[in-house]
Amino acid sequence: MTVENLIVTTGAKMESANVLLAEDMARRLSACYVERGRDSLTSLRRKYHVAYILIVRHGELFLAMPEGEFFFHPSMAHVRVKNLRQGRPDHFVEAAGLRAGMSVLDCTLGLGADAIVASYVTGAEGNVRALESRPLIAEIVSFGLSHPRETGPMGEAMRRIRVITADYGDFLYRQPDKSADVVYFDPMFRQPLWDSVGLRPLRSLADGRPLEKEALQEACRVARQRVVMKESHNSGEFARLGFSLFAGGKYSRIRYGIMEVSS
Repeated sequence: MTVENLIVTTGAKMESANVLLAEDMARRLSACYVERGRDSLTSLRRKYHVAYILIVRHGELFLAMPEGEFFFHPSMAHVRVKNLRQGRPDHFVEAAGLRAGMSVLDCTLGLGADAIVASYVTGAEGNVRALESRPLIAEIVSFGLSHPRETGPMGEAMRRIRVITADYGDFLYRQPDKSADVVYFDPMFRQPLWDSVGLRPLRSLADGRPLEKEALQEACRVARQRVVMKESHNSGEFARLGFSLFAGGKYSRIRYGIMEVSS
């Protein structure tokens, strides 16, 4: 989508804080801010000839789109962090070999669940950067991470994540050798595992390109310890890209490919 196909507005109650945030989001996205007034979303779409409306409501961001409503939520990160706090394993943490104080470059932010888990495990001394090539996703998720409803360790982990709007291919090319302990990819699966209504908006917004070998080579140069990719358990992407070491649950439909990087 382009900014020409997007407007920014508020909910029906035009509270001053929401108006200020909406105006700021419009500037950040180089989009048009419009006053909501009494217009419905349908009438706004017709009046301004757009398909996408970014709405500031109750201090949060919601993107109304033909495929549904996209907004930030921690997804399964809640459950995963809870399990980790109770001493239970997490397949992503094991695949990446995460420990306190490590640095992680998450090349595919999405809704940020894996970045949240990485930030929780690596802790206050760690460093988690998360790349997102789609500006709308980056703004919505970054705002949610920096304004969490969660308190305690979960909220702290969310606030520590640094979101960068960038294409991972270009970003990796500019990074020094051995500048992150782990480089992680979670590209959109070639074949979705679940027909989830909640994930349809993300899939329609996200960069659907498969991981390229050139980007993987750059990741191996940038990583000090491991490069990890998440895909469906039977995906041909692992063989295409040269992954031969794997992690994941015995009965899980998700698999993590691992490349150990020599220092």
